[in-house]
Amino acid sequence: KGAPVINIQPFVNGTQASFLTYSSPALNLLNNSTVRYLGGSLSTRVIPIIYTLVVTVGIPANVSILCLLVTKIRKVSSAILYCSLAVSDLFLLLSLFFKAHYHFHGNHWVLGETACRVVTACFYGNLYCSATALACISIERHLAVVYPFLYKSMPKRMCAAWVSLALWGVFGVAIIPELIVQQSYWLPHLNRTTCHDVLPLDHSSHMFLLYYHLILIIFFLVVPLVVIAVCFARIINKLTRSHFDWVTYIKASTLVFSIFLVCFVPPGVLHFVHYVQLFVDGTETLYVYFNVAVCLCCVHACLDPFLFLFMSKAAQSRFHFKTFKRKTLSSVLLTRNT
Repeated sequence: KGAPVINIQPFVNGTQASFLTYSSPALNLLNNSTVRYLGGSLSTRVIPIIYTLVVTVGIPANVSILCLLVTKIRKVSSAILYCSLAVSDLFLLLSLFFKAHYHFHGNHWVLGETACRVVTACFYGNLYCSATALACISIERHLAVVYPFLYKSMPKRMCAAWVSLALWGVFGVAIIPELIVQQSYWLPHLNRTTCHDVLPLDHSSHMFLLYYHLILIIFFLVVPLVVIAVCFARIINKLTRSHFDWVTYIKASTLVFSIFLVCFVPPGVLHFVHYVQLFVDGTETLYVYFNVAVCLCCVHACLDPFLFLFMSKAAQSRFHFKTFKRKTLSSVLLTRNT
């Protein structure tokens, strides 16, 4: 949280600085821990290094999976959902490239206000989009396992296409406020321009962001968590009661739940509590922890491609099991007839 600068002191470290060289509005920081975070090695070295590693691994993995998925859309209906997840992850990874540049430069944004808005919108929008996509994939797996006859009679490809359109509708709605609100501000005492790190939250337009993000967290992080947890519990219950070996499929379902639990729940909780604190009394004691959790959340963009490979392996093992069962049944009938 920052306070608008009314009487600007054009001196930084004893040297006179011209305010006219800064196009962004000026703010004063109100919290010393945030000052330490913006100038510390955690935000200028550790976090951008993690972002760089995620981008290095995630972009080739998601591009490879996306090329593979495009060839399977006509055959496998779930490939449409995985395509949406891969594209969402790629947008997130591209935004991480610019965020890493920002952190490596001492949390100083040099690319302009428009780029700051686009990167911020792409970053948060795709986090919500990816979380919702994982929930939709869990619902599809739940229907296939728990209600197989209903799932078989459904127009799966058309449903997957409509769900994917809805996912991108979620993304479109999520990014609108970030695109229309000022995101970059110059901090005179630190002589740097931040992007989405310091905002004048007492202003009505930025106060709206608090309400908006709280709503997004509830509908696109809490609700997907409940959906994935319920689907996971019912899938595991159904498969463990079966007399056949579904270990691979259980592992695949567990992977979906684990990715969400590890990558999305901590930042979601910290994000919600952080915004509640800002709204109630203006404190920001969780801000540093929230940024670390969001950084670790982005690791899911590297794990999602392996999720598709695991799911494909599970589906293939199920296919071989059905083929084996048919051959066994045929041999039994043939024996009886002879």
